[in-house]
Amino acid sequence: MRLAMVATGRAGFSAGSISAFLLYAGLILLLAPTVAADTADAERGQKIFKACASCHQVGPNAKNAVGPHLNGIFGRRAGSVEGARYSTDLTRAGQTGLHWDLEHLDIYLENPRNLVSGTRMQFRGLKESRDRADVIAYLRTFSDNPRDIPEAAPTATTTPHDPTVDPGILAIQGDPEFGEYLAGECTTCHQSSGADQGIPSIVGWPAEIFVTAMHAYRAKARPHPVMQMIAGPLNDEEIAALAAYFKKLND
Repeated sequence: MRLAMVATGRAGFSAGSISAFLLYAGLILLLAPTVAADTADAERGQKIFKACASCHQVGPNAKNAVGPHLNGIFGRRAGSVEGARYSTDLTRAGQTGLHWDLEHLDIYLENPRNLVSGTRMQFRGLKESRDRADVIAYLRTFSDNPRDIPEAAPTATTTPHDPTVDPGILAIQGDPEFGEYLAGECTTCHQSSGADQGIPSIVGWPAEIFVTAMHAYRAKARPHPVMQMIAGPLNDEEIAALAAYFKKLND
């Protein structure tokens, strides 16, 4: 699932950081895939993948070409295929925790520079979520141990690389009224009604998943610079309050 939780509203944010948020709001991402679980079509994805085949090989006897081979991509650390040429930015992203799973493949296929600004990959991206899901389903057939497969139910979840959050932090009972105050910037993009128009809804997320995701961004375990900026200044009580507020909207 892709994640787009904009949790600012603190008085401590500068006008510059809020402006940066507004500038990059279109990059903010959700954990949840936007394609229904029963629409991922590996055969269709194979046809779409032809646009990638000039740079990437996949399947029996696949080798590195302009880009690395894509066999076994699920769960693989970014920038780790021996003999492949990578940008410094992509190599660094892998060294600091970026692994290829459904969430990050979806982000990268939509627009590679949204995830790694200095990537060598000269590809404009697949703008249709169904196209991305189908390509990912196709790539999945060449991975022995895929994670977060496109056919999985599209629900809010953590990722395999999220750090463990202390049980005491997860047990904090957030104040939804305080969360509503903090969520002013969140609802700039996410509708409190739960409607999905452009950016998927975060209404009704289980508090534990919301809190875990925000802590992952705060710890920079999830490599998205905008969300790292948003989550960084928030303390444990503020994150819990936001989680309580968005969960309450679905009660």
